[in-house]
Amino acid sequence: MDDFTDVTYEVDNGLAWITINRPERYNSFRARTVDELVLSFKRAWGSDDVGVIALTGAGEKAFCTGGDQKQRMETGDYGPSASGLFEVDSLHRVIRYVPKPVIAAVNGFTIGGGHVLHLLCDLTIAAENAKFGQNGPRVGSFDAGFGTGLLARAIGEKRAREIWFLCRQYSAQQASEWGLVNKVVPADQLRKEVRSWADKILRLSPTALKVLKQSFNTDTEHFAGIGQMAYSNLKMFGETPEAKEGITAFNEKRAPDFSAYRGN
Repeated sequence: MDDFTDVTYEVDNGLAWITINRPERYNSFRARTVDELVLSFKRAWGSDDVGVIALTGAGEKAFCTGGDQKQRMETGDYGPSASGLFEVDSLHRVIRYVPKPVIAAVNGFTIGGGHVLHLLCDLTIAAENAKFGQNGPRVGSFDAGFGTGLLARAIGEKRAREIWFLCRQYSAQQASEWGLVNKVVPADQLRKEVRSWADKILRLSPTALKVLKQSFNTDTEHFAGIGQMAYSNLKMFGETPEAKEGITAFNEKRAPDFSAYRGN
C-alpha cells in the first residue's frame, strides 16, 4: 500500500483507519480512489491485527462528496482503474461483507456517493459540523439499490424520498434525529469517540460479531441485485444529453435546465 495516492491506511491497537485522502476535491472519489478503498478494506478483513474499521475523510471539510464530478467532466468517466471497471459496486459490497464492524467517522460534508458509503457502514459517528444529503438528480446521476432501499429501511420511506427528491443538506443533529447517525460529537472529539466505541467492540467475540453482521445484512441483501441493475442503467444514462446537462451545469456552477426532458 506504499504506492497509494488517494487513500491512507493505518492500524492502531486493533482499529484500522481508512482515510480518503483527497481533501482538495472534498474527498470525492475517482476510480483509483475506489480501487484503493477496496484493497484497504480487504487488507483489514484479512488482518489478525484488526477487529474494527473506521472510514473517514482527510481534513476538516468533508467525509466524502461522492464521485469526482470534475474528473467526470474532464474525461467523461471517473478515470482509469486497475481492472478497467469503476468498482464502486465492489466497494459497497466489501463494506457490507467485511466480517468486522465498520464505523463511519463523518467529519464534514457527506454528500452523494459519500452519503451512500456512510449508510453502508455499520455505525456512524458524526462531528457537529457534518452535513448529509444527496446530489445525484442535480448532476444527472443516481444510486438506486443500497442508496435508496437501505436508506428507506434506516429512516423510513417519506424521509428517504425527501432526501433524494429535494437534494437538500441536513445537519448532523437532524440526521441523528432521523436515525442516520448513532452519535454527534464536537469535531475535535470525533476520533476519540470512535476510539472509545472501537475499544468496547474489541472486547467482544469476533465470531459473534461476524455472524450478527451477516444476519443484519441478510434482510437487505436483495438490494445488491437492484443496485447492479441501476448501475447498468446509470452507465447508459450517463451518455444522454440529460445527464450531460447535469454534470456541465455542476462544473459551470449554474442551475441545470432539465425542462426539455420532462416528457420522457
